[in-house]
Amino acid sequence: MGKYKIKIGIIGGSGLDDPDILDDRVEKKVTTKFGDPSDVLIEGKIGGQECVLLARHGRRHSIMPSAVNFRANIWALKDAGCTHILASTATGSLREEICPGHLVVLDSFIDRTTKRAQSFYDGTLEEGVCHLPMYPAFCEETRKLIIGLLTKNGVTHHSKGTCVSIEGPRFSSRAESNMFRSWGADVINMTTCPEVVLAKEAGICYAAVAMSTDYDCWRDHGDTVCVADVLATFKKNAEKVTALFKEAVPLIGNQGHWDDIIDNLRGTVEGSIMRPSH
Repeated sequence: MGKYKIKIGIIGGSGLDDPDILDDRVEKKVTTKFGDPSDVLIEGKIGGQECVLLARHGRRHSIMPSAVNFRANIWALKDAGCTHILASTATGSLREEICPGHLVVLDSFIDRTTKRAQSFYDGTLEEGVCHLPMYPAFCEETRKLIIGLLTKNGVTHHSKGTCVSIEGPRFSSRAESNMFRSWGADVINMTTCPEVVLAKEAGICYAAVAMSTDYDCWRDHGDTVCVADVLATFKKNAEKVTALFKEAVPLIGNQGHWDDIIDNLRGTVEGSIMRPSH
């Protein structure tokens, strides 16, 4: 038994915010000093392991990407005691080999958002400025655990991938899509940033599983991205991510080596904060 009580937050993206995956579930309406999260927190258990489900866009998918209160979402999960976050996200593929329906365990990002609060440490509610290193961007131990499960279960996946996050809600132009490909991005979405940054600032082990839903618009052949196709592909394949998370949650809870990982993460955060002298 480690010194940290493991609790896993699950941030569900489009098509993956079903509370029925939880046993003994209880809804809790919460607020934070950064405002209200996207929806209620649904607390419960998977395989006996405590976890918390939060719908990123609200359960009715009523919140557009730029309007998501990412700081409140992450802070609410932190206040709930979460040591880990598993996030799902719908993405467009920027690579021929990442086919619709494939899963990608993200390992880096390119941030093209411009309108979102990027840090808790903005000189108002949290004192100081946090110059947080973002390599590695995602929790490597949690990523390895997820990759191991996908490999064991024979699920088609890519063990790494760089996600470019755009502001949205529109999709990219073809010129933009090709530019992102030239930058080395593998998939594209509207929500990984600043979610991954804030989770790390909060000292939470964060991993994201992206599902490729389409080929964006960079290809010279085939259909271009549209909402109907994205939702149809995600709905058809969401059971893959649901099954993955249901298996991953108790496995994370049963691992006995998180103390050093969490200590190192939180030590990195604390060492990155420059506070004003008084």
